[in-house]
Amino acid sequence: MSVSSDSTAVEEFDHASDESVEPLSRDKIFHILQTQRRRDALRFLKDTGGTVEMRDLAEQVAAWENDTTVQALTSDERQRVYIALYQSHLPKLESEGIIRYNKSRGIVERGPLADQFDPYLDANGRPTDDVETTEEFQSEDEIPWLRYYRVLTAVGVALMAATWMGVSPLTVVPDLVWNVLIVASFAALSLAQLLTNDE
Repeated sequence: MSVSSDSTAVEEFDHASDESVEPLSRDKIFHILQTQRRRDALRFLKDTGGTVEMRDLAEQVAAWENDTTVQALTSDERQRVYIALYQSHLPKLESEGIIRYNKSRGIVERGPLADQFDPYLDANGRPTDDVETTEEFQSEDEIPWLRYYRVLTAVGVALMAATWMGVSPLTVVPDLVWNVLIVASFAALSLAQLLTNDE
């Protein structure tokens, strides 16, 4: 793992606007921290302290996520985390002023608001005991979207089974219409998840 410490790398970021950044609300902090990968990324940046290469950040987050070492990571484990950080999590953290992220050069450092997150994380990137740990800190597996998809799948299977067995009045509607409705329901749920920015 390499951490850039030379002055040229640090100067890749403009620090002039740091003073004008407004503090985040507690709700916004909780929303940011609900995703384990974001918590791990912030923890890594706090531990390293300087400008880091995005590749190193992604590898360490992947190692924590898979409970292994950076050296033991598989290519798929690395790539899965790298893509999620590159496309979603790091741009979101940057847009909130929490990190500075130079996408073209692949370097990252803590931003003006990063200190606000430090009290909420322990050494494992988990919420600390002095913070309310209710639904605000759900892990990615516990986010309600998975539950919504499961319910929609169960309803779709039940409808298709009922129409196939000829249960009245479901047979009045053609099978094609039921199929279109089920597919449209999944599309609407996926769009809702995308629009609410829950990864």
